[in-house]
Amino acid sequence: MSESIDTFADLFCGIGGFHYAAQDLGLRCAFACDIDQPCRTQYAVNFGIQPAGDITKLTSDEIPDHDILFAGFPCQPFSIIGDMKGRDDARGTLIDEIVRILNAKRPAAFVLENVRQFGSIRHGSVLARTIDSLNEAGYEVECKVLNALDFGLPHKRERIIIVGFLDDSIESFQWPNPHTSRKNLGDILETEPDSRHFVSDTIRKKRHDRHTATNRPMVWHENKGGNVSSHPFSCALRANASHNYLLVDGERRLSPREQLRLQGFPESFRIVGSDSQIRKQVGNAVPVPMVRDVIREVLNAKCRPARGQRNYSCLKTIL
Repeated sequence: MSESIDTFADLFCGIGGFHYAAQDLGLRCAFACDIDQPCRTQYAVNFGIQPAGDITKLTSDEIPDHDILFAGFPCQPFSIIGDMKGRDDARGTLIDEIVRILNAKRPAAFVLENVRQFGSIRHGSVLARTIDSLNEAGYEVECKVLNALDFGLPHKRERIIIVGFLDDSIESFQWPNPHTSRKNLGDILETEPDSRHFVSDTIRKKRHDRHTATNRPMVWHENKGGNVSSHPFSCALRANASHNYLLVDGERRLSPREQLRLQGFPESFRIVGSDSQIRKQVGNAVPVPMVRDVIREVLNAKCRPARGQRNYSCLKTIL
C-alpha cells in the first residue's frame, strides 16, 4: 500500500465530478471507465483521458495501480425514480465489481457515492451487505448521507457517501463540516437563456394554475403526484425525470450550463452533445464541492494521529 495518496481511479466516471474534485486537491487520474459512450466523449474532451468501457469486461490487470478509488456507481436500482430493485437489478450488482478491484489493486482508500435510498432499501440490508463485502476486502468503513445544499450549492441533492481505509486511518477520519454560505440561485441562472428552454403556453398555464410563487427567481418542482412547490434552490437534478420536472419561475427548463453550475462544475467545462444527453449526464453526476470536501478529509485522515489532532505537514501538494 502506498504511504501517500497521489493517484486515483475513477470508476463509473460519468462526466468527471470526482475527477474535478480530486484534481483540485492535486491528485492525478490513473484510470477512468464508464459504459456510456457520450459520457466517455465528454470526459475525453474535458480531461484529455479516454475512459475504458464496461467495467465487467475489464480484467484487474487492465486497471493500473492507484492510491484511492472513486466510484459513483449506478443509482437507478436504488433511486425513488427507478424501480428500487436494488441488487435484483443487474446494475445493482456493480458494487461487486468495485470490491473485485479493491481486492486486486489494494488502494489505500476509497470514496463511493449513491442515492440516499441506498441506505434504506430492503430495510438497510443492501447497505449492510455492501459494508460486509468491503470489510471482507480489508477496509474499515464509514458512511453518511450528505446534502449538496450544505456545501455551497443551491441544489437539494442528498447522497450517501461511503469511505473506507485499508489501514486504521478511519480512526482519524472526520466528515466535512457544512459550509456557512451558499451561492444564490440568481448566481447560477443565465440572464438571457435561449428560447428553446421555455415551455409551451399550455404547460406554463398548467403550472401557474396549480401554484403561485411570492418571490423570483425560484425553481418550481412538480413531484410524482403532480403537486407543485417552489424554492430558492433546485430540487435534485434527475437523469430520468420529466423534462418539465423543474422549471425556473414556472416558465422554462434549466439550461445545460445552469445544470452544470448546480452540480458545482467549473465554467471551463466544455459541453459536447445534445441538451438531453447533458441533462442525463448531469443528473447522474456528483456535486463537486461536496465530494471534494470528503476527499480532502480522507487525505487529512492519513495525516492525523488521532481524531481532532490535525497535522497538515504531509499535504503540501493540496494546501
